[in-house]
Amino acid sequence: MTHTSFSEFIKNLSQSFIPVVDTKFSKENYKFIDLSLNNALLKSIDVSSSNAFEAYINNYLHTHDALVAYGGYNEKRGIYNRSEHFNQQDPETERNIHLGLDVWCDSGTAVLAPLAGKVHSFKNNKNFGDYGPTIILEHSIQDITFFTLYGHLSENSIKNLHEGKSFVKGDVIAELGTAEVNGDYAPHLHFQIIKDMQGNQGDYPGVSNKIHLDFYLENCPDPNLLLKI
Repeated sequence: MTHTSFSEFIKNLSQSFIPVVDTKFSKENYKFIDLSLNNALLKSIDVSSSNAFEAYINNYLHTHDALVAYGGYNEKRGIYNRSEHFNQQDPETERNIHLGLDVWCDSGTAVLAPLAGKVHSFKNNKNFGDYGPTIILEHSIQDITFFTLYGHLSENSIKNLHEGKSFVKGDVIAELGTAEVNGDYAPHLHFQIIKDMQGNQGDYPGVSNKIHLDFYLENCPDPNLLLKI
């Protein structure tokens, strides 16, 4: 399946907004946030501090009368520079282009399955700046198999979980973790759609470098094609 046809397939799976966090938030409660290198306001905060970043997010939500911030797909960011997990000396190989959609709201917020699926794999990715607890669901729709990744969860989210566990659309599959367990970020969900897992288990790159970007954008289409926030 080509990039265009897979993206169209994902887009056609929904006709309207699908929540991926608690249903108490309506579409009108969401506000897009720019966390790219182009956002000059980020230069005035200490992005290496999860507390400072959380304060920035909360102030942004308050200022815009919103409850949830979202965005980040194909966004070139500076916030990964603090982590050796991403940072490289060569600009061509530095991983700083985001491949998922981030949903910023409080720790403990329920994470929902936007589509029916089963647990493909899960893992606690403990590198500084990594996902922390992560769940990957496998979906088979119209004879097409693909995957969705949920990162920055609580440790409880992967306790008593097993591969193959089934969820229906709208089921609570996890909850958001705190900075202490989620890779040291302000609480949020990293949601990513993946066509081919390439043999990965419980993990998949959520940030690309410039060299491999075309491949990853093809393998990981814009999650908002499905969620329609």
